[in-house]
Amino acid sequence: MDLGIGGRKAIVAGGSAGMGKSSARALAREGVEIVLSARGEARLAAAAQEIAAETGSEVTPVVADHGTAQGRARLLEVCPEPDILVITCTPPVVTEDFRDITVEDWNASVATTLVGPIELMRATLDGMAVRGFGRIVNIATGAAKYPAVIRLLSGPTRSALVNYTVAVSKAMARHNVAINNILPGMFHTATMYERFTAEAERNGTSYDDEVTRFVAQWNIPAGRFGDPDDLGAFVAMFCSRQANFTIGQSLVIDGGLINGLF
Repeated sequence: MDLGIGGRKAIVAGGSAGMGKSSARALAREGVEIVLSARGEARLAAAAQEIAAETGSEVTPVVADHGTAQGRARLLEVCPEPDILVITCTPPVVTEDFRDITVEDWNASVATTLVGPIELMRATLDGMAVRGFGRIVNIATGAAKYPAVIRLLSGPTRSALVNYTVAVSKAMARHNVAINNILPGMFHTATMYERFTAEAERNGTSYDDEVTRFVAQWNIPAGRFGDPDDLGAFVAMFCSRQANFTIGQSLVIDGGLINGLF
């Protein structure tokens, strides 16, 4: 299926690994020119080289933290007029006890998962409207819809982000600018590998054992974690020409974990 976005330019913020990297790969396969950002230079450079070699698309790595004004300025200096904006980040740390969360923790989470995405959108939306095409996808978290103490530094700020994006999407839809969100559950990402590998070392088990335990504990109907490349394909679809009538939606991709009709 031709998604109709060949030759477009995309910023994928937070794209050196996991779901961001998979999204960049899916877009690059469609012939999209990618500007890929992350905080860590080595992993970012490796991801950009890998995606470019696999897809033949131009991939430009930019070391930038989009949770800071300086990082956003650096990113927009390299790509001031993106047609597509995909935003994600390394998930904030898991919290076992809500009492342990400090003001500094909240400020860091808000900067990265709420203010950063909002400011990137605010800086690029008018240009998309003038050009008559724009696609924005925030890769947030299922915790925005399914509150859990372990995701308190991620869920509340992403809930606010979803609220913001749905409101703004209605104002931008008439310009052929579609803003949507993806709310993922548990996926085999670098962050999850680090987390469950550390738990395996403490428990004398393996990564697979810990994943199986988590799946059983949380009763994930699919019986497994997701593949980031599968999610990346949905991001590409949200960025497609065909997504022009898909406005302000928040798609949960979590293996059936969240119980709800909508």
